[in-house]
Amino acid sequence: MSTGRLVVSVTGASGAIYAQRFLVKAAEHYGEILLILSEQAIQVAATELGINLKRSEFSTTEWLGKDCPNIKLLDSKSFFTPPASGSYRHDGMVILPCSMGTAGRIAGGISDDLTTRSADVCLKEGRKLILVPREMPWNLIMLKNMTALCEAGAHIVPASPAWYHKPESLEELADTVVGRVLQLLGVDHGLHKEWMV
Repeated sequence: MSTGRLVVSVTGASGAIYAQRFLVKAAEHYGEILLILSEQAIQVAATELGINLKRSEFSTTEWLGKDCPNIKLLDSKSFFTPPASGSYRHDGMVILPCSMGTAGRIAGGISDDLTTRSADVCLKEGRKLILVPREMPWNLIMLKNMTALCEAGAHIVPASPAWYHKPESLEELADTVVGRVLQLLGVDHGLHKEWMV
C-alpha cells in the first residue's frame, strides 16, 4: 500500500457496483481515501446491492466485504474538511458513478456540496479529476457539460464495460471500468491484461 491520498465521491447515479469494486481495489493502493457519499448514493446502494449504509455507523466491512481503516467517510455537506481546500494535497479525485446533475454543477462552477467544491478545487489547482458518468442517452446539455469539463482539465470515463476480456461475472465486467480509472491514476491494478499483451 502506498502513502498516497485519494478523494472519492459516490453520487446517486445508477452503478453502485462500480463504486464498490473501485473502493475495494483503491484501498489496496492508497494510504488514505477520503470518501464522500451523497444521500442518493446511499439509496442506490440499497436498491442495487441490498446494502444498508448508515452515516452514523459507517462500516466498510458490510459494504466492501472487509475492514478498510484507510477509508474515511466525510460529511457531504461540510466544507470544513481537507479536500475543500487547495492547501490539502492529494493524488486526485474520482467521482464514480457521477450523476449528470453533479457533472452539470461542476461544469457550471456551482459548489453547493463537498463533492462539487472538492472537484472545483481539483480544477483550480490542476489536480487530476476523473468523472465516471453512468447515463444514456446524453442530451445536448449533458454533452456540452462534458465538453466544458474536458476543456477545464477533467477526465471523462463513461462507465462503458469492455467485453474483449470475456468477463464471467458482473463483478468482472464492472472491473473493466474500474481498471481504466485506476490506470488513469497511474495504479498498476492487475484486474485485467493489457490488450494483446
